[in-house]
Amino acid sequence: MTILVTNDDGIESPGIAALVRAMQQIADVVVVAPDRQQSAVGHALTIASPLRATPYHRNGQIFGWAINGTPADCVKLGVSSLLQSPPDMVVSGINHGSNTSVNAIYSGTVSAATEGTLMGIPSMAVSLDDFSMHADFTLAAQVAAHIAAEMHTYQLPKGTLLNVNVPAIAPSRCKGIRITQQGHSVWQDTYERRIDPHGREYFWLSGQLVPVSPLPDADDLLMAEGYVAITPIHYELTNFAVMEQLRSKVSELPKQEEVPLSDMP
Repeated sequence: MTILVTNDDGIESPGIAALVRAMQQIADVVVVAPDRQQSAVGHALTIASPLRATPYHRNGQIFGWAINGTPADCVKLGVSSLLQSPPDMVVSGINHGSNTSVNAIYSGTVSAATEGTLMGIPSMAVSLDDFSMHADFTLAAQVAAHIAAEMHTYQLPKGTLLNVNVPAIAPSRCKGIRITQQGHSVWQDTYERRIDPHGREYFWLSGQLVPVSPLPDADDLLMAEGYVAITPIHYELTNFAVMEQLRSKVSELPKQEEVPLSDMP
């Protein structure tokens, strides 16, 4: 089995190193990851500038390909051009910080796994609820390897990926795994107004995640209680219930008399 590993924190992050070590226990691993921090870029693609794939070394050995693009770029380029054949799985992470609730929409980590799913490859995103660069990835790495090893038995339908969120606790304190739904929490955004050394004004995004009508099986709620939260998500955006409602509400455009082109001013 071959696993394509990527992330959005950049190829130098400790999270991807921990993930690679875990995946190497069960498969051959190819790393294709951004050459710099790409958090919260969502599913952006690079279309107006060239992409470059640079061999990246860690501890004197080749570690993978560093790409001057987004996480979705890494998966598309890796599968289409850098790997000799499509991987059996795409695993994105381990992300610094959880990707529960609305965070999954913005996340480059989740978007990389989504891109793998779009290409017909079983995929998952793995995130740890700890933003520290010195975070302990032990539990998250164990969870990632456990799920990857048995993922072929899940029989996920086409277009569905797994969004895995791991609490920042020791493995001995983990209460287990729960299958969850995406929470409804939202960001209460604020922009700090600042002045740069040249006296020019700029803004820095800040804020806090606010729980909204917590669901009993919400990913953020159960992760906070000490469970690994696994949410099956997909990229179908159609609201089918509203679609049927609109069919009975939206009227046709009024018919207008056609004017011959020769008579137009």
